[in-house]
Amino acid sequence: MQRNTFLKSMLATTATMLGLSATVAQAANPLEVPFYYPVAVGGPITKVIDGYAAEFNQAHPQYKITPIYAGTYQETIVKALTANKSGKAPATSVLLSTDMFTLIDEDAIAPIDDFVKTDADKAWLKGFYPAFMANSQTGGKTWGVPFQRSTVVMYYNKDAFKEAGLDPNKAPATWKELSEAAQKLTKKDANGNVTQYGIQIPSTGFAYWMLQTLTTPNGVLLANEAGTKVTFDNPKVVEALDFWVNLTKQGVHPKGVVEWGTTPKDFMEKKAAIIVTTTGNLTNLKANAKFDFGVAQIAGNVRKGSPTGGGNFYIFKKAAKEQQQAAFEFAKWVTQPERAAQWSMDSGYVAVSPAAYDTPALKKYGQDFPQALVARDQLPVSVAEFSTHDNQRVTKVLNDAVQAALNGSKTSAQAMKDAQREADRILRSYK
Repeated sequence: MQRNTFLKSMLATTATMLGLSATVAQAANPLEVPFYYPVAVGGPITKVIDGYAAEFNQAHPQYKITPIYAGTYQETIVKALTANKSGKAPATSVLLSTDMFTLIDEDAIAPIDDFVKTDADKAWLKGFYPAFMANSQTGGKTWGVPFQRSTVVMYYNKDAFKEAGLDPNKAPATWKELSEAAQKLTKKDANGNVTQYGIQIPSTGFAYWMLQTLTTPNGVLLANEAGTKVTFDNPKVVEALDFWVNLTKQGVHPKGVVEWGTTPKDFMEKKAAIIVTTTGNLTNLKANAKFDFGVAQIAGNVRKGSPTGGGNFYIFKKAAKEQQQAAFEFAKWVTQPERAAQWSMDSGYVAVSPAAYDTPALKKYGQDFPQALVARDQLPVSVAEFSTHDNQRVTKVLNDAVQAALNGSKTSAQAMKDAQREADRILRSYK
């Protein structure tokens, strides 16, 4: 008996030592998992991402998630696809949800469904807001995992509203109210120069997205679900663009093209009393605006609504299988309710699941700062962000058309007619 006890003890000790040895070996030589991340977002986001990677790596010593900050969204997809073609694909990347069709066309990404094996995995995948899955699924498969997602909202300066005789607790809810408020909020100096515009909508980079904040309330979608057909010359689209152009003609919105990046700054410097931009700017404005501001849903016309937006995790098909699995584990880990809640508070993005809003931390945050809940509350009336096959080329066509109308080089109708013809040509091979 004593000998058997001794042998059992020796075996147990050996097994423990082997386990420790394996753990030590994994920690000493973890699997490198390159993770491309776009840094074109507001606030000290990179520190948060670095923190997530470090925490995941500590909990999973067999992996080493390595964030690679690759520039803007547009720069990041170019770098990711270039790396993919050269045989050095990242394991994962956060890219625009609208890049889904392009990544599929390039045969660059693997379906997320390939990694979903357990009941817990299935429950996790079903836990995201359906509005965010609209840009993540096509052809019966899931291609992206929602992460830094958003809707577009209106920010308004409550002090400016009071000064203009407007109710600071009631944002314009319709196009008519928005136009009237913008008239009252626009201020000029003694020489007739505008010192504060009533409203400002940026038109570089994401002009198509801002156009969707007008076409959606006007009851029209810019593309079909398959991403093979656009509706640029629809009269309702032209009417929506005309509403934007007329704000500039009325002098209540800056003339010409407005930079995406300077719009939050113009708001904080009181050069614009209302701005329309992503909820991803919320944390930045909360930290830096020196006045009380409100957040509201996009003004409606025939209906309410906003496009969703933001980025998804994608897993690259040419990465090693072990790296793909690590990327899946990381995407799953970082979108768990508690972390999704913290990410929403750190970044201003919408937390990606209802479960995140049920966490004590995000419940308290929403009670203390109700502006953080506006983008979420807008989800039931939100639509998918504009996306087609060959998305970057088609989007550029639309962006150029919007800018041509705002610059006055074309009428809204002519700009959209020309854009429709060019988009039809690009999309012909996908029909």
